[in-house]
Amino acid sequence: MNRRRFLQSGAILSVPALAAAQRAAAPEGAAPLPPAVLALKNRRGEAKPITLEEREARLQRARQLMVENHQDAILVAGDTSLTYYTGMRWTNSERLMCFVLPAKGKPFFVCPHFEKGRLDERMDSVPEGKSAAIYLWQEDESPSALVRKGLADAGVLTGTLGIEEKTPFTFANEVMKACPNLHIVDATPVVAGCRMIKSPAEIALMRLANSITMQVYEAVWKSVQPGITTAAFSSLCSRSYQHMGVTGDTSCQTGPSSALPHGSLFPQVIRENEMVLIDDGCSVEGYQSDISRAWVYGKPSDKMKRYFDIVYRAQAAAREAAKPGVECQAVDAAAREVIHKAGFGPDYDTFVHRVGHGIGMDVHEWTYLVRGNKTKIQANMTFSDEPALFIQGEFGLRLEDDMVITENGAEWFEPQSPSLEHPFGV
Repeated sequence: MNRRRFLQSGAILSVPALAAAQRAAAPEGAAPLPPAVLALKNRRGEAKPITLEEREARLQRARQLMVENHQDAILVAGDTSLTYYTGMRWTNSERLMCFVLPAKGKPFFVCPHFEKGRLDERMDSVPEGKSAAIYLWQEDESPSALVRKGLADAGVLTGTLGIEEKTPFTFANEVMKACPNLHIVDATPVVAGCRMIKSPAEIALMRLANSITMQVYEAVWKSVQPGITTAAFSSLCSRSYQHMGVTGDTSCQTGPSSALPHGSLFPQVIRENEMVLIDDGCSVEGYQSDISRAWVYGKPSDKMKRYFDIVYRAQAAAREAAKPGVECQAVDAAAREVIHKAGFGPDYDTFVHRVGHGIGMDVHEWTYLVRGNKTKIQANMTFSDEPALFIQGEFGLRLEDDMVITENGAEWFEPQSPSLEHPFGV
């Protein structure tokens, strides 16, 4: 289950004193949106799609990385990497449809015969699409044998074939058996090598996604009050994203359930003076945001405010450490040092997860800001920065913002949260 869908099965509890807030969070058509949400503008027109020319450059970069990593071809099945290279959105099923890019020669597709029409409709988005071969297989034939034939036609009779990491095992296994003369390896050095470094167009889409998410969060925060359920809060966020022309999700936890990093399935009601923690974001032209905010309706305790200050300083320390040439693990260490010096530990005891992850077309993608990752940060990488303190049985507090690495260091897409009382500023 996708993290952004994890809470959707939670029931909505009726709270008579706040019926208006509940109606505002009801399914589309049940009630008008609250004024703060209605004031939001549809921003879909601001999104500029990735061009064919940019995807052509991606193929050339992949070929360069294939040479550097001694891979003669890569195979990409459905999912975001297929979209990244070809522009087409195609989910995996039990039938193999894949894109194969040789280091030398033209790319080709292997596709179920009955899907040819659907593939043809999408070929205009494919770089080198006019010259790409399509190998079609019937239901009683082997698509893996056609992968072998396509590679042979491209001159790849022996050597190394990289398979993209999200390709289902059953596909990879059948291709391996069908191509005994090829050495099958992980294509991550090529695919992640391309996707980790973002273009100006990709960064612009992520900047827009972050801006929209912050607008939605603030509008919903203004529109509800204690007594609403967390499920109703999340539903109103989804409707607000739709109002702005995009799709998005929000997990909302409160009280002791906020100490569960990815939330609880059990229904919860937001109450005065208790912690509220929201997470997730939206998608703009396939590019993601991922933002967490924490606050209290009413008066936060001194303990809550002290923990907020610790997490705030840890987040700032991580951003300050994230510079070109620095190892990814050093960014995690910078945040963890602040939290450890504040008396929380040992190790992952209360700050239970890494400080950040790569983000782009996937909410979580290569590379990761975590101990042991010696990958050196480069300009135009994009990451989440999300230190946290989770106190089981009491509350959890995470501050998460996305950042882009420039030649001079890391820059937030949106400002840090200033306080528990005013999570979006005064």
